[in-house]
Amino acid sequence: MSPTIAAKEGGRQRRAGSHQHCLDVRSEAPPGLALCGDGLPGGEAEALLLPAAEAASSRRARGCRAELGSILLLLVLYVLQGIPLGLAGSVPLILQSKSASYTDQAFFSFVFWPFSLKLLWAPLVDAVYLRSFGRRKSWLVPTQYVLGLFMIYMSTQVDLLLGDGEGRGPNVVALTGTFFFFEFLAATQDIAVDGWALTMLSRENVGYASTCNSVGQTAGYFLGNVLFLALESASFCNKYLRFQPQPQGIVTLSDFLFFWGAVFLITTTLVALLKKENKELTPTKEETKGITDTYRLLFSIIKMPAVLTFCLLILTAKVGFSAADAVTGLKLVEEGVPKEHLALLAVPMVPLQIILPLIISKYTAGPQPLNTFYKAMPFRLLLGLEFAFLVWWTPKVKHEGGFPVYYYVVVLLSYALHQITLYSMYVAVMAFNAKVSDPLIGGTYMTLLNTVSNLGGNWPSTVALWLVDPLTVKECAGAQEQSCGTTVAAELCTKAGGSCVTALDGYYVESVICVILGFCWWFLLGPKFKKLQDEGQSSWKCKRTN
Repeated sequence: MSPTIAAKEGGRQRRAGSHQHCLDVRSEAPPGLALCGDGLPGGEAEALLLPAAEAASSRRARGCRAELGSILLLLVLYVLQGIPLGLAGSVPLILQSKSASYTDQAFFSFVFWPFSLKLLWAPLVDAVYLRSFGRRKSWLVPTQYVLGLFMIYMSTQVDLLLGDGEGRGPNVVALTGTFFFFEFLAATQDIAVDGWALTMLSRENVGYASTCNSVGQTAGYFLGNVLFLALESASFCNKYLRFQPQPQGIVTLSDFLFFWGAVFLITTTLVALLKKENKELTPTKEETKGITDTYRLLFSIIKMPAVLTFCLLILTAKVGFSAADAVTGLKLVEEGVPKEHLALLAVPMVPLQIILPLIISKYTAGPQPLNTFYKAMPFRLLLGLEFAFLVWWTPKVKHEGGFPVYYYVVVLLSYALHQITLYSMYVAVMAFNAKVSDPLIGGTYMTLLNTVSNLGGNWPSTVALWLVDPLTVKECAGAQEQSCGTTVAAELCTKAGGSCVTALDGYYVESVICVILGFCWWFLLGPKFKKLQDEGQSSWKCKRTN
């Protein structure tokens, strides 16, 4: 629904060769019941917590306490990972409050692509390292040092990039490059931490890695997004946190970057000096032999007819949701909804986002998980029209003091319904990917399918943002024989004493087009997508040559 409160389907995914498919940010099972067998000898799945004798439970409890330091370290590393993700999610709302164009927003949306594309360089992170320093620390330490130093440097430049509000607007190209680099480093850190988690914890406690992942990254995103936007807002701070009003919030983006840059440097130094890697573990049979072997394996997977059909369909399945997911939140900010209020709506959604996968997984655990995807899709498409109505209704209920409570209740309920349909489709696809992935190369196989699924959400969002301005029709009011079709024409209109007025908002046009395209996909290609469930296991198994 917005860069802040909408759950990102193009979120973080496992790297190639990852040996863990436990509970992720959008979990399908509780941490204690997650299956994490890909990394075990022979690649056979093993339940982490099974009913056992009381003595065995006692040993596991003691093991957990013995590894508490490692668990807390993983939690801290995942929290740090969430900070740049949260900051990147807050920038579109800041740009919108500075009247950035939707073309600029579309350009900035490329910032969110690295986590979906990290499969491209993950084999390099897995294969190249200094044995004396440690396989994962060889990437984790330098990556976090660069992140920390770059944050501190950018704290001196970011105010200039955001514009001064006195005729100089945001430098969107520089901001995009900056935060793309942040996201690239965070994705690289994620690859290293995911891999380290598997060897840092014992087999009995490796399930806690997924819990650290989910809790840590969510907490980091909250700190970098919701908390930052609240503390950066002068109106929020003056209303709730101050006795004397001030023209600025308690913190600025510059302050926030400097603080977390220092935290990155301190944490990384402590990890480099005090934490040692377990170098005694031998590679499992699922691991490939090197970089070339991994890329050759990926190419052989995607050439299979069933996989290629899945990729083509999932890359187009989310076109119908792009306007609602990518543009609605920005439109609400444009209509006057405070960006910090929009961000805070994410807080009551957290329990729902935890519970939903647990409920939905009961319906996707069978042989046909894509039936849930197919059934949820029309409801999510119709919510796109409801979001468009919500944007149209917003200025009509606005008053001098802001917006009434019932307005935020309607927004919250709309978002909750959106989350139900989104998670129904997301969990269904994840369940299908797990079902068809060849167990001999499960980590690489499933990561590839998840990456393609994420790209299917990323590219429509970028296109949807880019199309808003071209589809918008503006007229010059107050000056005859003038138009507002181009930037030059708009300047001439202003010089002639007129002003450009929106006659038709491209967002509404786009919303209708997206819903129509979505229903066309549902009617014409949806049955073919469901039919993939009927393919035999041989259609999905990769023929490897040893």
